[in-house]
Amino acid sequence: MATSLKKISKIGLTAAIAALVLAGCGNNKGASDSSSKKTLNWMSPASIASLDPSKAVDQVSDQTLYNSNQGLLVLAGENKVAPGIAKSYSVSKDGKTYTFNLRHSKWNNGKPLTAQDFVYGVQRSANPKTASQMGYYLGNIQGYDQVQKNAKLSTLGVKAEGKYKLVVHLVKPQVYFKTLVTLPIFYAQSEAAVKKYGSSYGTSSKKIVSNGPFTVTNWSGSNDKWTLKKNPYYWDANATKLNNINYHVVKDPQTGLNQYQTGKLDELQLSGKQQVKNFKNSNQLIKRSTLSMNYLSLNQKKVPALKNWKIRRALSLAIDRNQLVNDLLGNGSLPAKGFVQQHLASRNGQDFADAAYVPDAVSYNLKKAKQLWSEGLKETGLKQVNVSILNSDDDTNKQLNEFLQSQLQKLPGLKVSNQLLPHTTVTGLTLKSQYQISVSGWNPSITDPISPLQTKLSNNPINTSKWNNRQYDELVNRSKDQDANDPAKRWDDLVKAEKIMMNDQAVIPLYQSSLPEVIKSNIKGIQYFPNGPIWDFSKAYVD
Repeated sequence: MATSLKKISKIGLTAAIAALVLAGCGNNKGASDSSSKKTLNWMSPASIASLDPSKAVDQVSDQTLYNSNQGLLVLAGENKVAPGIAKSYSVSKDGKTYTFNLRHSKWNNGKPLTAQDFVYGVQRSANPKTASQMGYYLGNIQGYDQVQKNAKLSTLGVKAEGKYKLVVHLVKPQVYFKTLVTLPIFYAQSEAAVKKYGSSYGTSSKKIVSNGPFTVTNWSGSNDKWTLKKNPYYWDANATKLNNINYHVVKDPQTGLNQYQTGKLDELQLSGKQQVKNFKNSNQLIKRSTLSMNYLSLNQKKVPALKNWKIRRALSLAIDRNQLVNDLLGNGSLPAKGFVQQHLASRNGQDFADAAYVPDAVSYNLKKAKQLWSEGLKETGLKQVNVSILNSDDDTNKQLNEFLQSQLQKLPGLKVSNQLLPHTTVTGLTLKSQYQISVSGWNPSITDPISPLQTKLSNNPINTSKWNNRQYDELVNRSKDQDANDPAKRWDDLVKAEKIMMNDQAVIPLYQSSLPEVIKSNIKGIQYFPNGPIWDFSKAYVD
């Protein structure tokens, strides 16, 4: 799961912290001393989980991979792409064959990168032995289904025609395929490096080979600091202005604030209404929208009571999302309208989230929640239910869990405990379905409802709750198959699918994140995307 950045506030920041913010708002206008030497110090909300392009599933890992690698194409704005390692490409008239003409480029060890490296990377990601959680993104490539049934990898429709031409054959046209090739799952991979490091490939910065504007250094596989260092072998290295980007994991809002104010950080993602308010007149404040949906994943196999619809709906009705976004978050986040994000896609002027809206699935009604809860307990023969909520152990997520705990325990007979663990541990447990309820996030890599909706297909490895619904599967698959080239029918398929999920309360959507941050005012050229890697540093510089 590509875990979204969670910006939960810390309620009631002390006066001392507020004073510190106010004292510093007008005084730290420029980058720190290290920044003036072409070095940035950047905040990360969590540690890297993996640098293996085939196995990375969380947003921190994806962002690190995006800045240390380059795909065939790169993101260039909303629903736009630009040349990456492919200097040009063409599409056949039937939309099913893509031909990429590669530029001459190198790995960060100085060895040439060729079309065969892309063939190997995609084949490895598609190989069922790799067990890639994101492999389903390759499902429209010819031969993918056969490979999943142990056909030869050469069956896959990704071919090298010489050293610098790559041809990809699709089963059917795919409107967002150009965006898919910007993702790590489509990256070139060095066969020599994979074989050299074996099962430890991508588990530390010393056990990976990359080809992007930066190289990851000083990441042992578990530490909370690492560096992106300029890659001299990158094909466009002259355009890369920064020498180093030092990442620091910040779990406590006060610690992050202190580091920003004292020049130890050049960027800080703000937590809470008070921090945002105290920076409101600063030219360093940037309020960013995101497409990150945060929700509760319900593992019905671990908690039999969750198999009861009334129990699931009662849990959702017991959560006051307006209080969550206004009083706890206070940063511009939006209460969820459903599982699919608001402003992700629209048709004929209507937002998808509005078209698929099921009010009771995301409304607050404690009286109704208690009634359904009582009925659900009676139907299951239970008098009490004990559940734990899994989440990362940073201070902001702790505050979220405490809020959820206080809200849910208003249901008579419900005992909620919080399971707070390091981010990488949470990711591992979630992917293995080793949780009861998990606070999860999905930041779509493509701006299409299919991105979040296909994660709940019964055969998708990202569907860690193992919820399944035959009609839902049929609709989502139909949108990708027979209705793929009919926008109206495809839209209707996906709207119906979302409504089925929400009417069944398969998940409990909470909120769509906002991302207020402060950045030193003389740092320029950073590209931001509401989906995908979030920050692209390839053209960043200090003015």
